Amino acid sequence: MIKKLEDIPNVGPKIARCFREVGITRPSELKNNDPLKLYERLNKKTGKRHDPCLLDTFMAAVAFMNGAPSHPWWHYTPERRLLLMRKK
Repeated sequence: MIKKLEDIPNVGPKIARCFREVGITRPSELKNNDPLKLYERLNKKTGKRHDPCLLDTFMAAVAFMNGAPSHPWWHYTPERRLLLMRKK
C-alpha cells in the first residue's frame, strides 16, 4: 500500500522533498498531475534548473500513481526528451 511519497517506486527522501517543495505531500495528490508543470514549478521555486532526469522521475511517479506499472525512472527518458523538444 502506498501511504507516503517514499513508498512510490523511484521516490526516495530527496525526490519526496522535491515533491513537498511544490506542495505534494501525499501520493494521491500526484494523480492526474502534470509532471512537467511540477518540474517547472520546482525550478521556479528553487531558482535553479534541476537535472532533467528529475523530470523522468516525476513522470515515473505520476504514471505509477495513475495506474501504470512500475518502471525505472530512465524508462521515461525518451518520452521526456520528446516532450521538451516539442516545448521549444
